[in-house]
Amino acid sequence: MSKTRISIIGEDFYINGQKTYPESPKNEVRGLLMNARFIQGIFDAQDGRERFNRYTRIFDPDRNTDDLIAQLPDWYRYGLRAFTVGLQGGGACFSFDDCACYMNNPFSEDGLSFDGAYAARLDRLIRAADALGMAVIVNFFYFKQNPRIKDAAGILNALRTGLDFLLAGGYTNVLIDIANEHDIRERGLHEIISTEEGMATLIHIAKEHCQRRFPISCSFCGGAVKKQVAQAADFILIHGNGCSRQQYYTTVRRAREWAPGKPVVCNEDSQALGNMAASVRAHVSWGYYNNATKQEPPTDWSVRAGEDFFFANRMAMELGLPHDDIPAAEQVYLQGLAADETVDGKRWIRAASLFPEQIDRVDFYLDGQPAYTCYDEPFSFRYESNWYMAPLHDREWRRKIKAVVHRRDGGVIELAGEKK
Repeated sequence: MSKTRISIIGEDFYINGQKTYPESPKNEVRGLLMNARFIQGIFDAQDGRERFNRYTRIFDPDRNTDDLIAQLPDWYRYGLRAFTVGLQGGGACFSFDDCACYMNNPFSEDGLSFDGAYAARLDRLIRAADALGMAVIVNFFYFKQNPRIKDAAGILNALRTGLDFLLAGGYTNVLIDIANEHDIRERGLHEIISTEEGMATLIHIAKEHCQRRFPISCSFCGGAVKKQVAQAADFILIHGNGCSRQQYYTTVRRAREWAPGKPVVCNEDSQALGNMAASVRAHVSWGYYNNATKQEPPTDWSVRAGEDFFFANRMAMELGLPHDDIPAAEQVYLQGLAADETVDGKRWIRAASLFPEQIDRVDFYLDGQPAYTCYDEPFSFRYESNWYMAPLHDREWRRKIKAVVHRRDGGVIELAGEKK
């Protein structure tokens, strides 16, 4: 029997008939659904798992799911009340140039069947979340995998097949994200997903098919909102990828102008904790997305030192919940040097911070020589976007890396490390 029942009233989320975070002294955060992108929670590489034997670990799909389940209580303690898991996963975009080169798709080509092993992993993940009091945002289609479904009829079949599985499970803690960033337009993608009219139609079909048992939505690319889709959805899913705090706030305003009276949920942004703070102030649920530690199988689902730990504690602070007391000297961290963050001689180096808004810039040095300056959070070496950075190769440096953090108040903190 289900323990956790998720529902929506106005712009707020309720769990078992009560606004979320009733334990918080901050009335303004009640009704939020703080979440994380754990998109690879039921991932498999059906055409060759051995490619994912890396980061000092062996990949096993069942262990991957069970490891996530084991870590959920720790995330819950800090205030996480939902996470997104993908039926077709997401992109291991740091280590693969083309995320379509591996097969991670539980649907048959005609969409009429759903792989039993994926179904079993999804079932125990949803039930584990239910037991804790967490919701699961189930994402159906990912643009690098949905072309494996033959045509628009196959997409419709797959949508109904997936909904039938969730209905049969009797889950009451599930929300639906039909497609991750549905508005991506690339050659070969199904227009029923990638066009505004097609997605609005899919949302209406899903609502009718599940008789409104599950709240239905889909997400957009970073900073985007589509009017017809927002108006059709039960809640509005936005992404903050590539957005400054101002751009993120503008996206929220646009969503509310086009579809007022609905919850707005970001279920994918970055490690940019300043965006999270802006989101909470706007009464918008925020989604932590760390593709360096949480989207590269085999995934370490723990609250890792650095970015994960800072996110968890900053979330608890924003929500008014108990959190760890982190000394000022430990509120910055040089990330990306660990052996289990390295693949094919590549590392993704960044200076993580509990309060990135307090930082003016970070200067990076390799073997004592100036190498790069980053002015925008999350302060990565070779920053390309708040969610993406180019790698540093072993051949480019010998042993020592240093990050000099310049605070806005004039303070300077030096972080140093060596290749391991």
